[in-house]
Amino acid sequence: MLINSPKNIALFNAFLLALISGVILILISYYWVRIDIPIILVIIAVIFISSFSLINFSISKFFHEKIDIIYKTIGEPQTRMGDEKKKKNSNDVLDLVNQVVLRWSEEKKQEINELKQMASYRREFLGNVSHELKTPVFNIQGYVDTLLEGGLEDETINVKFLQKTQKSVNRMIALVEDLEEISKLESVNLELNIEPFNLYDLATEVIDFMEQKAILNKTKIIINPTASKSVKVLADIQRIRQVLINLIDNAIKYGNINDPVITISFYNFHNNYLIEIQDNGIGIPEENIVRVFERFYRTEESRSRDKGGTGLGLAIVKHIIEAHRQTISVRSNLGEGTTFSFTLKMV
Repeated sequence: MLINSPKNIALFNAFLLALISGVILILISYYWVRIDIPIILVIIAVIFISSFSLINFSISKFFHEKIDIIYKTIGEPQTRMGDEKKKKNSNDVLDLVNQVVLRWSEEKKQEINELKQMASYRREFLGNVSHELKTPVFNIQGYVDTLLEGGLEDETINVKFLQKTQKSVNRMIALVEDLEEISKLESVNLELNIEPFNLYDLATEVIDFMEQKAILNKTKIIINPTASKSVKVLADIQRIRQVLINLIDNAIKYGNINDPVITISFYNFHNNYLIEIQDNGIGIPEENIVRVFERFYRTEESRSRDKGGTGLGLAIVKHIIEAHRQTISVRSNLGEGTTFSFTLKMV
């Protein structure tokens, strides 16, 4: 018999008491006063039943008092024990408590691991911010020092250095604005102004907005000729404009060197529309695809800093799409191009 529950402990001790009492009664009957066997058996039965009841009650009460303290300590609901008993059809209180404590321990380990990951994430984030700000700050310092040391009077460099300073300042402003934006997206529930609109018209508007940058990079931006001109979606038009601008801007930066083309396509996808932004650029290595939506993440080949940008655009895009309770994904092949796909609710 396994001594692993109050009932088993009570049975074991009641059996010992009954056995000892029976031996004593037999010795008394043999050496002192004769007692009939039926009477001895009745006395043994009474001792067994009464001792079992008393011991079982005392131990159970003691265990439950201690168990209540454990529950209060680990924050488990009082109904957990009853739920566990129903699931296991068992009165093995110690085993049930053991399972609850083990589960609590696993939950705490998971919380600790998450806290460690967050601490690591914060350190990496601060390092990234410091690194991103360091370059333009040092550039500005170098340009200003050169101008103050006499370069301001040199017409061959003064305007050139001021223009470079302006470029570095603009980069810092863009970084701060993106940091403010992503902080807002992560710290509170993003309030969306959901309304119906024609996504085809919005895409056309964004293409016109990006036209000058596309021309400078000799990039052609088109909407798939087979796409319907009536793509009615339910979303925040300003936020989706931001998504399209970021994705197209990203595609322009990493487009094909010889004949860069960006294609926007729309597809029916159950009760949603699937929107794809496809370029024919340098692509992303397979091992890096899972990290492209991380803040500041760039692959060495396809996300180098000489392409500009703050490294926060895709992270912002992901937050906006997820705030719409939709999904975004990416697929890519090196040397063949990259396609970003996201869904929006169909009207």
